[in-house]
Amino acid sequence: MSTPPRDSEGLRDRITNQGQDALGRLAQDLLENPLVHGAIARAFEAREKAVQAQEVAMGALNIPSAADVERLTRRLRSVSQRLEGIEDAVDRLDQRLGGVPAIAGLDARLVAIDESIGALGRELGALREALPDGPNPVPREQERFDVDSDGKASKTASKKKSVS
Repeated sequence: MSTPPRDSEGLRDRITNQGQDALGRLAQDLLENPLVHGAIARAFEAREKAVQAQEVAMGALNIPSAADVERLTRRLRSVSQRLEGIEDAVDRLDQRLGGVPAIAGLDARLVAIDESIGALGRELGALREALPDGPNPVPREQERFDVDSDGKASKTASKKKSVS
């Protein structure tokens, strides 16, 4: 391969620069021409009207436009980011609660208390049965309030008399 002479490179650069300048002047002249400028303005107006007509037609057919899809996409990203924040907060809360030893043993303590209450109830029932001729407890429906002469109420129990 042989390298081209330097004069041809300089000539090519000058021709390229002159061509670019000529195209630039031509474009500038076309844009300054009122006829071309008006045609371009009308083309942009027609494009805008076509876009509006397309949006109306798509709305009538219940088809979302690109702008609708973009808005929905942004909203979905926002909701997704909020959800990730909530998930992170729940994870942190779960870690903090898992590390608290008092809460971990709380269930076992509640079960033990429940069993103790049940045992006490059984023991009271056994004691009541073991007492000889002790007074039978009055059912709640048969309890009465007596009012003393000084206006204080006291609870007394009376047995219903059976009619024979």
